[in-house]
Amino acid sequence: MKFIDEFRDGELARGLAAAIGQAARGGRDYHFMEFCGGHTHAIARYGVSDLLPDNVRLIHGPGCPVCVLPIGRIDMAIRLAVDVGVTLCSYGDPLRVPASGGLSLFKAKARLGSGRGASGDIRMLYSAADALALAQQQPDRQVVFFAIGFETTTPPTALLIKQARALALTNFSVLCCHVLTPSAIASILESPEVRRWGTVPLDGFIGPAHVSTIIGTRPYEFFAEEYRKPVVIAGFEPLDVMHAILMLIEQVNSGRAQVENEFSRAVSRDGNRKAQQLVSEVFELRRSFAWRGLGELPYSALRIRREFAAFDAERRFAVAYQPVDDHPACECGAVLRGVKRPQECRIFGSVCTPENPVGSCMVSSEGACAAHYTFGRFADAAVAP
Repeated sequence: MKFIDEFRDGELARGLAAAIGQAARGGRDYHFMEFCGGHTHAIARYGVSDLLPDNVRLIHGPGCPVCVLPIGRIDMAIRLAVDVGVTLCSYGDPLRVPASGGLSLFKAKARLGSGRGASGDIRMLYSAADALALAQQQPDRQVVFFAIGFETTTPPTALLIKQARALALTNFSVLCCHVLTPSAIASILESPEVRRWGTVPLDGFIGPAHVSTIIGTRPYEFFAEEYRKPVVIAGFEPLDVMHAILMLIEQVNSGRAQVENEFSRAVSRDGNRKAQQLVSEVFELRRSFAWRGLGELPYSALRIRREFAAFDAERRFAVAYQPVDDHPACECGAVLRGVKRPQECRIFGSVCTPENPVGSCMVSSEGACAAHYTFGRFADAAVAP
């Protein structure tokens, strides 16, 4: 299969592993953060870390869109269904994220089904377009789409809102929780763990694939120039990731800090201009947005423009965000910042599993904890860091 099997070839992987071993200089360590949850999943699934020399370490970043949603945002979605009585539509993973009071969207759905709540409903969908179709089919119901994700999933939401306006729908709106990749990278680089304490050494980034098809490579140039951190955009296949690691090592060895594009078969410098224009037409920057593990980040998320206010669930139903602390035993925040590995959480793989997630990083397949657990990367879970 073109561009799939070629990037999973075992012989080529052994050759790349040998090249990485030769390029990595003895006497120094290399620390690279894979920002995207898709990369974390691929690294765990294909055992990429097992092919690297001991002095090349991969650090997980905050690139899982489900993981970075704070509890308060899940609570907002629950309140819309339980208190307001809307039909809330969401992708599958957000339904399982633990929220306040022992609830999740799944558990709230069960309560609604038993008649112990308002007349609301919670639906799982596979496409954002399904939410719009439901609003058309049930004109007497208020339908709210719970929109999450980075720049990859934002254009479809923008298109959905424009379609709703064209159809003159009065029973459809969006709870917008779209967040921005560059802001999260900047937060990591400005964090005390990286800048002052040095507890998270970072030599470079494996840049996200799908996000970069939309925004291009240009936004990462600031991080290479200002922070002297190389960035290599990589595809999701194991050989993509290994090639990106080799490219990063070569940059570090030569003292360079540039943006390079390993995923040139899908990513350009300018990205998808039409998608960018669509997003800018419907959305604008929020002044501030709370991220799980990263806190309040300025201009790090999007909100619906006033011209489309009729389709903004936050405005329509006056539902406000209220901050909620994470579970005291959960280390999701530290994992998202790269401060800890999943295995270093004391409840990883015991109390907290994909079947019984305590934190969001154990929910989505792109979450670091779920990826490590699912693919057996927890043999050292009982070993102290």
